[in-house]
Amino acid sequence: MKPVRIVTGRAVPLDRSDVDTDQIIPSEWLKRIERTGFGAGLFAEWRDDPAFVMNQPEHAGARILIAGPNFGTGSSREHAVWALVDYGFEVVVSSRFGDIFRNNSTKSGLVPAEVTPELASRLMSAVEKDPTLEVTVDVSRRLIEVPAAGIEGPFTLDDDARLRLLEGLDDIGVTMQYLRQIDAFEVTRPRFMPTSV
Repeated sequence: MKPVRIVTGRAVPLDRSDVDTDQIIPSEWLKRIERTGFGAGLFAEWRDDPAFVMNQPEHAGARILIAGPNFGTGSSREHAVWALVDYGFEVVVSSRFGDIFRNNSTKSGLVPAEVTPELASRLMSAVEKDPTLEVTVDVSRRLIEVPAAGIEGPFTLDDDARLRLLEGLDDIGVTMQYLRQIDAFEVTRPRFMPTSV
């Protein structure tokens, strides 16, 4: 996983609340065995509607998703995060996330920036009015800035998730930090215990 420190770019305003993982990536996409290619299925049912916000040319290439409250609820499927990342999103901003979705996000390099309802509303309105606005999400400072709209505010991200994102550590990367201690333990481990080959 690559480190995520500062993300700057345009944003898509997804003004819908209670978006669950089934809506993010429909179940028919769960048959894939690879971890790539899920971006094509992101919000697949909604994208059938030509008026859907992500189908608008002014939002092409956006790196940040401004979502309504209660984003990523429902099942624990990691595919929802994989679809967002594969599509090109690096940050999702919402006033509330599903716990499992938030946890899966930080393990795949997607920043779940949780903001106050007031800040979420201001960001949504600003991006709806001007799709060309540049939004900056600073993981180190836990700060969202939209200078052209006069918006600045903090987002919530626990210390462990912040460190993982800044250092680019997925679960394997976290474990590899303890490789010397693991090797030292294996040397002293009794022979009668099972070993890996």
